[in-house]
Amino acid sequence: MTISKQRLLELYGLQEKIKVQFNDINILNQAFIHPSLTNEKDLPPHDNNQRLEFLGDAVLELVISEHLYKNYNFFTEGQMSKIRSLIVCEPSLAKVARKLGLGDYLILGKGEENTGGRQKNSILADTLEALIGAIYIDKNYSCAYDFIIGILKEAILKAVDGDGDTDYKTNLQEVLQKTDSSRVLYKVIKETGPDHDKVFYVEAVWKDEILGTGVGKSKKQAEQQAAKAALEKIKGK
Repeated sequence: MTISKQRLLELYGLQEKIKVQFNDINILNQAFIHPSLTNEKDLPPHDNNQRLEFLGDAVLELVISEHLYKNYNFFTEGQMSKIRSLIVCEPSLAKVARKLGLGDYLILGKGEENTGGRQKNSILADTLEALIGAIYIDKNYSCAYDFIIGILKEAILKAVDGDGDTDYKTNLQEVLQKTDSSRVLYKVIKETGPDHDKVFYVEAVWKDEILGTGVGKSKKQAEQQAAKAALEKIKGK
């Protein structure tokens, strides 16, 4: 697809915004061609961003998996899977895409344009994945890794701390209050590591009973993990 001078200026501006300079500007442009356009114009499917989205989805999962594996060695496989799902879910990706203004660069078919496609969560999330795929293809894995961790840093920290879609501490208190209004107390039982890289061990205690133990790189994170363990214990009874 031919790129106009106006479109080139837009894409150059986008590169400055995302701090990635493409070798082939056509790959960047393709990341924003929605299938609705190729369908309306009867263009080949490989002209839209779906193949880049497919690749970007895989790269995104690998990057987040690697980051969690290297930086949070106290999480189990199951915990890392749940945290990763919070980070790469559609609402999370759409939120980041909006912050980057990716909707402004989309090339949509008339029908999708008229129905507000630029603001749809599904389209924005898919576009971000296509952009990640484009960065991986045009640059390399290292560049894609830095880009992903940079834009998802806040989402990663929130998911790890339990501030994503699941607030285990609140859920635990709500479950227990059905039978007793006593508050859950969170006690730090151990700290390990140097000041700049501490690991906290916390117990969730309710009416003198230890319901669960959690580990984290912050007290808040450890408390959420302790609450999660407590909920799993209660559900298992």
